[in-house]
Amino acid sequence: MKTPRFAIEFDRALIASLPSLGPRYTSYPTADRFYSEFGASELQAALHQHIGNKPISLYIHIPFCNTICYYCGCNKIITKDISRADRYIQYLDKEMALLAENWIGKPVLAQLHFGGGTPTFLNTAQLSHIFTSISRYFTLTDSGEYSIEVDPRNVTEQTVAFLGKLGFNRMSIGIQDFNPTVQKAVNRVQSKAETRNVIEAARRSGFHSISVDLIYGLPHQTEESMQETLQHISDLQPDRIAMYHYAHLPHLFKPQRRIDTAAIPDSSTKLDILQNTIHYLLENDYIFIGMDHFAKPEDELAIALKENRLQRNFQGYSTHADCDMIAIGVSSIGKIADIYSQNEKNLPSYYQALDENRLPILRGYQLNDDDLLRRRIIQDLMCHFELKYADYSTILQQSFQHHFTTELADLKQLAELGLLQLDEHGMLVTPKGRLLIRNIAMVFDHYLRQKQTDAHYSRTL
Repeated sequence: MKTPRFAIEFDRALIASLPSLGPRYTSYPTADRFYSEFGASELQAALHQHIGNKPISLYIHIPFCNTICYYCGCNKIITKDISRADRYIQYLDKEMALLAENWIGKPVLAQLHFGGGTPTFLNTAQLSHIFTSISRYFTLTDSGEYSIEVDPRNVTEQTVAFLGKLGFNRMSIGIQDFNPTVQKAVNRVQSKAETRNVIEAARRSGFHSISVDLIYGLPHQTEESMQETLQHISDLQPDRIAMYHYAHLPHLFKPQRRIDTAAIPDSSTKLDILQNTIHYLLENDYIFIGMDHFAKPEDELAIALKENRLQRNFQGYSTHADCDMIAIGVSSIGKIADIYSQNEKNLPSYYQALDENRLPILRGYQLNDDDLLRRRIIQDLMCHFELKYADYSTILQQSFQHHFTTELADLKQLAELGLLQLDEHGMLVTPKGRLLIRNIAMVFDHYLRQKQTDAHYSRTL
């Protein structure tokens, strides 16, 4: 019997035998390679050259949350004072105005994403203000993918309807776990009822896609508790599900110091939870997209995967990652052609730069030819689970096999373990390898091979 093209196989012994930490490859090179010598002038030059007639993506970072989730490692500001966002919004206006000096016209937005923090921390007037500013510098269309991250604990049915009227048509909802003991341990108490209300309101308001986020490895989680959460999720029928591994790094993220380390499930239990979750989702008609993402067969991500159009950007898997991405707000990261740029990570520095009428660039990266080549290879592996050497014949002045002799030697070892199949035409990731795609992609990471990083990466599974 022929193996289904996107089948996956959970091999516990194999998973345990491979390196457990690695990049998520929302970019290549990864953000730990960015350097402070990169400044506003490099970004402005890229904007002048590349922003114009092609559709683009826009990311806006809203850093505020009104409560703290102990597991979170995002760039955030905890406050219950909504008025603190008023000043921030004024600076978003200023940043957009400075950016727009570097192109002509109003670029069409193929994608718009509000991330955080908690974007729904903002009230309707504040959200309207930002959309008015966006409309001043960009062209919104009925066919665009416009998404927002939502915390159901502070969103009403009326708010959801308002988001739909603004133009949002996709929603990402943080759930993490429905078990009350787990929720209390991570300070995120969220009822099934309020989550359901938001999802149902989104569907009534015309949202095209609803995604939910889960986390495994949280304190007090068990196979049984996660099974109950999955059953509740199944009742909600989200279009997409992301199942992230909790990275316990209290030395990096102070809120995690409030988590009882002794209550965190051991490695074997975490693998049990993950294995059961994957099995449950596949049995309930979700398609494995890649890494930790699943989608309904009719969802655009699943269709893009089937048609070899799937891509990857700073927000994860996407159907529009080929678009240049302008990023606005504190700590946000953008991509324009062959450069990456990141804004200042703290508000005082972000505000100071804009007060001085300069773009708030903290660091960035200019890709060289080798970076561009490896970025394409890693993108192909992460999104298509295969490489065809002929696709690179016009880029390389020699055969793919000769150019990547060292990498292919390492890949042969992974092939012997059953992660991929190699022949003279290319490589195909096997069902065993699809869950471990980050380990395969890491073979082509020049900077990992040279050990030129001090980054703290997440677990590959």
